[in-house]
Parts: sequence; structure tokens; C-alpha cells
Amino acid sequence: MAISKDKKNTLVADLTELLGNAKATVYAKYQGLTVAELQELRKNARAAGVKIKVVKNRLVRVAMGQIAVYKDTDTTGLTGQLLYAVSNDDEVAPAKVLAEFAKKHQALNLVGGFSDLGKNLSEDEVKALANMPSKNELIAQVVAQLLSPVTDSVSALSGGLSGILSGLEAHAN
Repeated sequence: MAISKDKKNTLVADLTELLGNAKATVYAKYQGLTVAELQELRKNARAAGVKIKVVKNRLVRVAMGQIAVYKDTDTTGLTGQLLYAVSNDDEVAPAKVLAEFAKKHQALNLVGGFSDLGKNLSEDEVKALANMPSKNELIAQVVAQLLSPVTDSVSALSGGLSGILSGLEAHAN
């Protein structure tokens, strides 16, 4: 069933806002997924702060044409039945959510994506993004690296103190 022009304009406006604020957008072919599987994907995505959109590729192209960053982006890869995963907070989250879901459901195939700078991302680049640690994991790793000298110093001091105490106890006996 065809949708009205007003509905299309509303969809394009929503997409323009969504894509304009996006840190990353990843798209995948979903042909063969059941409604229940799509609902599961949406639930997983929602938990990760990712929005899943299933819209016509032509409407996505129109929305991208209205965003300065995406005006010159190549959209020839937007063919077939695609779903779009978009995150406003994390550059890695859309790729992670779709890649995790694709491991369990063979019908979902990653195709590509767009960075917040308007750069096209190939399937391989999206898969590489999916294998990266999340932003919170990277922050935790940096904090652990920064605290490691302090931890090592505390361990050395406590080890030295226990050695001194052992020596004093042995001398007292």
C-alpha cells in the first residue's frame, strides 16, 4: 500500500533528524527474518541505545541529501530490503548489535554503513567496528592502565611491610 506524501515528508523529516545526530549508521539485509526475530533485534538494539529503522532506501537517500555531511556520500549500496541501525551516542554500538544478532540469525547480513563524517563504511569495516571494544570498555582499559603504577606501588609497599613484619617477628622469637 502506498503511503501519502504527508507521511513520506514526516518520515524524511524524522530520518533527517535521526541521521543528522547519528554517530554511526549501519545497514543490513534482513530478508528471511521473521517478525519475532525482528522484535528480538529491536529489543537488543534498544538495550544498547541503538534505534532500528526499516524504511525505503529512497527515503533514506532523500534524508541524507538534506544533511550537509551526507550530501556527497555515495548511496549506491542502498539496494534491496535493508534495515538501518543508528546510534547517537556510540560509534561502535550499531555494528556490535547487528553483528551479534547476525551470529545467531543467518538471514541478517551486514552490508555497510556511514560514519558521522559522511564516510562510507564497507562490510569489512563494519565487521571490524563490531569487533572493537565499546566506548565504556575502552575507558575502563585506559583507567586501568593509568592506575596500574599506583596499584603496583601499593602492592610493593604492602609486600615490603609484610616482609619487615615477618623479620621482626622472627627476631622477637
